[in-house]
Amino acid sequence: MDTFGLNIIASDKIFYEGRCKKLILPSPDGEKGVLPHHENMVIAVTVGTAKVQLAGEDEWKDLAVGSGFAEIVNNRVTLLVDTAERPEDIDVRRAQEQQERAEEQMRQKQSTQEYYHTQASLARAMTRLRVAQNKKWNL
Repeated sequence: MDTFGLNIIASDKIFYEGRCKKLILPSPDGEKGVLPHHENMVIAVTVGTAKVQLAGEDEWKDLAVGSGFAEIVNNRVTLLVDTAERPEDIDVRRAQEQQERAEEQMRQKQSTQEYYHTQASLARAMTRLRVAQNKKWNL
């Protein structure tokens, strides 16, 4: 089966470099799938769960990603995001505390800016918890 080059770059490190068979990214208007020889484009990425099927493997692997974008050029994908985390790297207790704080703040009266900030924090916490439940990533 054909593959494509995948580079996942978080704001603090190069998360992954290698070959990939399939990639599904969270975007503002739903999930976007990328296969080998995909048309060149740039895709906005939102906070959510990205799914990756690496070369030589049949299992899908989940990872929590922050907002950013993906550039697809010449059978290579560069995913540039705020954060990228494997399930085993997520501190579940800390993510649960973050979710509880965000839910409490959502119940309080806030300015519009504070509301959107809290909403983003809640989305990150929920994504981290969802990905942490599915521990399939081994690199």
